[in-house]
Amino acid sequence: MASAPAGPAPAGGRAAGPSRGRRAYPRYVAGKLAGAVVSLFAVLVTSFFLFRMIPGDPVKFMTGGRPVSAEQIAVYRREFGLDLPLWRQFTEYCGKALTGDLGTSYQFRAPVVDKITEALPNTLLLTGTAFVLYTALGAFLGTRSAWRHGRLGDRLNTGLALTLYSVPSFWLGLLLIIVLSVGVDPVPGLFPTGGMESGGEEGFAYVVDVAHHLVLPVVTLVAVEYGQTLLVTRSALLDEMGSDYLTTARAKGLRDDLVRRRHAVPNALLPTVTLVFVNLGRTVAGVILVETVFSWPGLGGLFYQALSVPDLPLVQGLFLVFAAAVILMNTLADLLYPLFDPRVGR
Repeated sequence: MASAPAGPAPAGGRAAGPSRGRRAYPRYVAGKLAGAVVSLFAVLVTSFFLFRMIPGDPVKFMTGGRPVSAEQIAVYRREFGLDLPLWRQFTEYCGKALTGDLGTSYQFRAPVVDKITEALPNTLLLTGTAFVLYTALGAFLGTRSAWRHGRLGDRLNTGLALTLYSVPSFWLGLLLIIVLSVGVDPVPGLFPTGGMESGGEEGFAYVVDVAHHLVLPVVTLVAVEYGQTLLVTRSALLDEMGSDYLTTARAKGLRDDLVRRRHAVPNALLPTVTLVFVNLGRTVAGVILVETVFSWPGLGGLFYQALSVPDLPLVQGLFLVFAAAVILMNTLADLLYPLFDPRVGR
């Protein structure tokens, strides 16, 4: 018996493919956004309970260590809500955080949001400058190393990157201060030991002064961080180099440089893009140890200062901002993946 014609079925099948893709991407986006919300709530809970395990009494700090009466201690605890049961403190903290109120700093007696807003530009200047430099340097050297893998330049690049990536940032910062700020014969002290400005400068002279203070912390961050980008880029490109489409491109007569730039590098971008977005989220958090070593007045230094009290509202607010920046950038990277690889989100 002759089989029935199956003409309409392929048409229906072809139509279902793009339709499923269009329906799948909104679900993909919704899943990523839901995951980000859950992560933020987990951070909110963690930031509240984690820092209450830090040894130290904020009331003693607020009284300056002076002997005070029980009535005065009770006033301080009531003023900052420390007399409430823990569950009441938590619910009030969550409710205020959802409205953008992160509380009042114990040591500065100012809204936490104001202190974060004040220090944020300084952190973005330092870590943003370093981010651009170490991303560009790592991606460039990673590409060159992969394309010439096994040669002397590749071995030197990867060896130096692994060495610097393993070095603690605070140790490298202290070493640079000793050599280039204090000076070691015959090298004189060329840069300030810390801070963001010398004071008293205006206009272009102020810009030059800030740039002068910026050099050593930026060099520290670039030296420690560029290796990660280099290694990820190199690994991703090495995975692509044996692909058939590169052999085909060379067979068509394309120069080796064009094969690398037009074909290999774009297809190896996905892991590097992930890393770039993760590092971009970290630019808001800054690098606590580097900012502390160089006395840079940013969020990292503020976080270290708040931990020493402990200034619970300020520590909680900074931790929430740091984590939220990373979560936001990771989510944005996930949402942009389909632009680089159409298979994602389908």
